[in-house]
Amino acid sequence: MGKKLCVIGASGLVGSHIVKAALSKGYLVNGTMRDTGDTESVKYLKQIKNSKNLKLFSANMQNPDDLNEPLFGADAVFIASLIPTYFGRDGKPAKDMNFDEGKSEIIKPTVDGCLNILNAAKRNDIQTAIICSSTSSTNPVPPQPFKNEIDHWSDDLEQCNSRKFTSAAKTVMEKEAIKYARENEIRLSILLPTGLFGEALLPKHLEHNPFKWLKSLIEGGEPRHDTIPNNSTSMIHLDDLAKLFIAAYENPNASGRYFGVYGSLHWQDIYAECQKIIPLMKRPKLLTDKPVEATTFDFSRRDSLGVSIRDFPTFLEQTVDWLKSDPFV
Repeated sequence: MGKKLCVIGASGLVGSHIVKAALSKGYLVNGTMRDTGDTESVKYLKQIKNSKNLKLFSANMQNPDDLNEPLFGADAVFIASLIPTYFGRDGKPAKDMNFDEGKSEIIKPTVDGCLNILNAAKRNDIQTAIICSSTSSTNPVPPQPFKNEIDHWSDDLEQCNSRKFTSAAKTVMEKEAIKYARENEIRLSILLPTGLFGEALLPKHLEHNPFKWLKSLIEGGEPRHDTIPNNSTSMIHLDDLAKLFIAAYENPNASGRYFGVYGSLHWQDIYAECQKIIPLMKRPKLLTDKPVEATTFDFSRRDSLGVSIRDFPTFLEQTVDWLKSDPFV
């Protein structure tokens, strides 16, 4: 019988693709979701090829006891449940919170949830963990034009002072996870993605970007921005990202942080690529200032995982073609 992997957050955008990638390689998969009574999500997860090897569990990462059954017997845990939190318990936007509110309602649940999972993994003798975080933890002040994962960290205090609590949660979580893993002899890898293109596996994921704004362009609606922003953003195809997760597990020498992006492009170039494949789309107002240089990355660590990463024009076209096919209808 094959090895068993546990994916925490299996019904999420990234988590579902990790499930898909693991099943395609013959692994048994225990996947958690908030509620297996969510019959629509379960239905689509069970449509993934080889889903006979997928077992789903209800689990809340804030409740440590929920995690024991799905983690039992697993060789590794993939943590894909630490999704960005933009609102507090009462619906207050994170950007409008004061320091104490942001710390208690945005940062603490993310950090506690991650540590609960790692602690449960330790209880179940799991020695390998892979976390999905974000490039938002790799933005030092002042900005670095050429970034690497080892030296470049966001300043979580500066992020909090700027009310970027959602980003600070990732930075603090990573530092606490690295500390916990080091103290408890867990081999920890952290993947750092941003924009996620490709084919969603569950209909609910179409409610989020980039699917939402690309679908609007396809249907003749408004672009994501009124005016082209004078900055850049990074992105990757979901299948390539999932392969990076599996590679980080399979390589016994892999540990630490890895960029999970193809690269970064200026928004001016992103919209130009969009217009090539959606020629009648509405365009945002043109940039009047000189475009800033797009962020560049040292990809030596990412590439050490041995995964071929497709380029932006390729996966943009693949994503648009998929959206045009009316998926899930």
